[in-house]
Amino acid sequence: MWEHAAAALMLLFEPARLAALFAGLLAGMLFGMLPGLGGVATVSILLPFIYTFDTLTAMAMLLGAISVVYTSDTITSVMVGAPGSPASAPTAIEGYALAKEGKAAQALTVGFLASCLGGIVGAIVLTFAIPIAGPLVLLMGTPELFMFAVVGLYYASSLIGGNLAKGLLAGCLGVALGTIGPAPAAAEFRFTFGQAYLLDGVSLVIVALGLFGIVEALAMLAQGGGIAGSRTVLVEWKSGVTAFWRNRWLVLRGALIGVLGGLVPAVGANASTWVAYAHAVRTTKDKSRFGKGEIRGIAGAESANNATIISDLVPTMLFSVPGGPAAAVFLGALYSFGFYPGPLFVRDHPDVMFLVVWSVALASVAGTLLCFAVSPYIARLTQVRFALIAAPLILVMVLGSFQATNTIGDMIVLCTLGMLGWMMKQGGWPRAPVLVGFVLAGPMEQYFWLTEQLHGWRFLARPGVIAVGLLIVLPMLWRLAKFIRATQAERAQARAQRAGFGDETAPVAADDAEARTIATGRVSTVLSMILLIVFAVGLTQALGFARDARLLPMIAIVPGLGLAILATATDLMRRHWFRRIAGSRSGRIVASELRQFLYLVAYAVCIFLVGFKVATPFYLLWVLLSAARMRLHWAIAYAAVVLAAAWALADLMRLALPPGLLTGLT
Repeated sequence: MWEHAAAALMLLFEPARLAALFAGLLAGMLFGMLPGLGGVATVSILLPFIYTFDTLTAMAMLLGAISVVYTSDTITSVMVGAPGSPASAPTAIEGYALAKEGKAAQALTVGFLASCLGGIVGAIVLTFAIPIAGPLVLLMGTPELFMFAVVGLYYASSLIGGNLAKGLLAGCLGVALGTIGPAPAAAEFRFTFGQAYLLDGVSLVIVALGLFGIVEALAMLAQGGGIAGSRTVLVEWKSGVTAFWRNRWLVLRGALIGVLGGLVPAVGANASTWVAYAHAVRTTKDKSRFGKGEIRGIAGAESANNATIISDLVPTMLFSVPGGPAAAVFLGALYSFGFYPGPLFVRDHPDVMFLVVWSVALASVAGTLLCFAVSPYIARLTQVRFALIAAPLILVMVLGSFQATNTIGDMIVLCTLGMLGWMMKQGGWPRAPVLVGFVLAGPMEQYFWLTEQLHGWRFLARPGVIAVGLLIVLPMLWRLAKFIRATQAERAQARAQRAGFGDETAPVAADDAEARTIATGRVSTVLSMILLIVFAVGLTQALGFARDARLLPMIAIVPGLGLAILATATDLMRRHWFRRIAGSRSGRIVASELRQFLYLVAYAVCIFLVGFKVATPFYLLWVLLSAARMRLHWAIAYAAVVLAAAWALADLMRLALPPGLLTGLT
């Protein structure tokens, strides 16, 4: 084995292959930072270029890009709050909160180092796991794989925000969104409402950008100023390195969780990242910082997702079953070069296997070093007036969303999901479960349909299913016990106060804090009612589907409807509507964010009418003049630079530009 490893290393260090590896790495980093255009899209963009190289050189280029997918999107997650991929949602939640506190450099440092260690662990496991992983993977049947997906969704739904019911409801909504379009087990289209646009379902890129990217960009535009409220450390990484070293064992455990997640086909980083994040939560004594800027959340999640994307290659090369989207592109490249992965592939082509190992290890280390080199300049962006960053960022988001189907429906769905994301943020609802549920809907439906066909509901009695299910049941019981103890303590304190003991002088909330609570309650109530209607309509639609087509939708809709009723009743009982919030700062911010959203909708309407090239300059100038408060000549110059860069990017990546209905111009 070791002689093949040494030979593969010598092959990789040939100048042409090494150059191809670093070219792929740079491409992965560059486009991985762009919401909606990074990650897997980068690997796909490289496909037309690899056919000019020999097999090993082409593989090195692709692997260079794959290895830095979850390293570079850390930058987008921390700086903008928009996860570059679904598996980066925990990093976006914690890292963006830290960036607003002026700790962007610390968050980036921990994320880069954790990603590097995760990549190295994944490469080591890849070396030793391929010969022995086959029997291990084959031990898990479709019932166990389905339960793993459910566990990932539960952790994503239960760990962010204090309301478990709303978190689970958000997860059910994500699964329901993921079932829009063709049913894989029946010749039927679901929830299309007669719209041809929905026949292929909703794009993952649009869901991620709508729920996170657009919402955060418009919020920062409304508030003004930079991302961070205080000066960000630009060069001193000592605090980040110290935080990484302090949590080194958590990082290692997260990497091992990611490796195990990568061995499960089609679930991969989305579930394993949340399992690792859950592990970080449960092993932290003070959990109050999670969701508000906890560095341990970044450490666990980033090591897991990087390890997962590499261990995804194990089922890819053993069974021709891609562990994730990037692995699927890599599998297609192998097919195009005449390689057919499987047990015989590992035996007959050890040079290719070890080239994969060396490539991902080298790219992980080099990508981390490169990120460190540019991180001071990236951290500097937290002090720049956000409108200057938001102008090109929103432009990229609109371009990225339009690539889903190249129709105006892409922007309609983007704006609709943007409003949903804004309401969830204002109402205190967790948004990450929607994204995770959407991603897991596909594998969950595949696994559940096969499970139901082979085992019926008897699958719940399988030992493996029970063992995996305990990962949900035990935390729920523990949470219930804590809730009961807290309730009893509150009642005891109330009795003591009535008896004349204890402190009867509770602190009075500030006017603005109280107003913010009332506004949040009102938005939450409206959102609960909307979701109640959505799930009720979804239930009536699902009842008319063929049996195989309604299996997963019913699993999401029935509990979702019950949770929506509970959430609506709970919100209505709080009587937020009968309290006044006139003149508060929170109310002014909410109104400003709504105005920015209406401007975006007007921009989308203008694109539909007169085309992207005509509408975009006017929208950019409006943002720069009104939000950035630039002088007219500087705004024109900056808009010209942004537009030139956008046209160059569109030409390089062969992006379609939205045409105008009236002008026919793109």
